[in-house]
Amino acid sequence: MNVADLIQASLSGSTRATGRLLSLIEGARRDDVLAALDTASARVIGITGPPGAGKSTTIAVLVGAYRERGMRVAVLAVDPSSPYSGGAILGDRIRMTAHINDSDVFIRSIATRGHLGGLAAVVPAAIQLLAALSYDLIVLETVGVGQSEIEIAAVADPTVVILNPGAGDAVQAAKAGLLEVADIVVVNKADREGARETARDLRAETSAPVLTLVAARSEGLTELIAAIDAHHRADTPARRASRARAQILSLAQTRLHSHPQLAGLAAAVAEGRCDPYTAAGLLLIESATADKSD
Repeated sequence: MNVADLIQASLSGSTRATGRLLSLIEGARRDDVLAALDTASARVIGITGPPGAGKSTTIAVLVGAYRERGMRVAVLAVDPSSPYSGGAILGDRIRMTAHINDSDVFIRSIATRGHLGGLAAVVPAAIQLLAALSYDLIVLETVGVGQSEIEIAAVADPTVVILNPGAGDAVQAAKAGLLEVADIVVVNKADREGARETARDLRAETSAPVLTLVAARSEGLTELIAAIDAHHRADTPARRASRARAQILSLAQTRLHSHPQLAGLAAAVAEGRCDPYTAAGLLLIESATADKSD
């Protein structure tokens, strides 16, 4: 099937066609697919937090709630890449099997494939694709926790940070910078000891709403959805430009990271034949020259 046929099949409810289109934009045909799409927009919700916090379980119940409203939902779970195959290895889809037979729910794990931030380089294009394919809501789940996860704020609104009770999560989240971009903070597994204290500590660290949740039993889900629906980022041209700048720099960094001249320049710096400032300038020149030749 050509791109136009795949788009039509996807709009008719074929999740296989949607998956094929996503595979194309992960490869060399990204521009072909994007050029064939109509302009559209969709709500994007970001979910991040440390491993084991219950992000995938939270997403599963959120998907169910939004499907009850008749919304088409896509989930992109951004996994760390396998060092051997480059494929996604976490398999978050396993936790969302309740929606596997629903043609209006699309769930895909995307490998970071060497991208230095928490989001795969393909994510901005994937969002554009899924919006054009009439998905009303796109949920992004990022891997891990750390400074790189702040990248999610560039494309999601709101950004929801999921944490566990105790274990110093409140302090660690603050140190990692997650609370700086959190629009909503959720203490999941709130039936465990220490949940109230964790929520209290978080409220002292952030002005964002701090909610409690037991995702496995959908307790607190109504309040979380209400907070998501009520959130509207106070946007300005400057903030939009700032998010766009972060997105561009992140993608540019990924391209430079895989540049064929990088290894040679690194060896030259390591051997003292070149200083890192000169090497960085040469890498940018090489990259610009390659782009012009393309």
